[in-house]
Amino acid sequence: MEMKFINIGFGNVVSAHRVISIVAPESAPIKRIVQEARDAGDLIDATYGRRTRSVLVMDSGHVILSAVQPETIVNRIADKEDAGAKAEDEES
Repeated sequence: MEMKFINIGFGNVVSAHRVISIVAPESAPIKRIVQEARDAGDLIDATYGRRTRSVLVMDSGHVILSAVQPETIVNRIADKEDAGAKAEDEES
């Protein structure tokens, strides 16, 4: 299986296969998840001091904060998958 990485802003990347969800940070349950991850030491802040626009929950239990909109990250994942499918079609 090929490793696919997604840019989450400011040169930071995460493995696309390890992402469980990408959500906006405004709701109370998401704020609680972020606080619990911070308390447990499982929070990764990749915002570089900017406003948090998306929260990525990883299969390892880590929570990653990003300054990039959730829709933008999802589009980047979709673009990578489309490019991979085209490459597979060309090999066949």
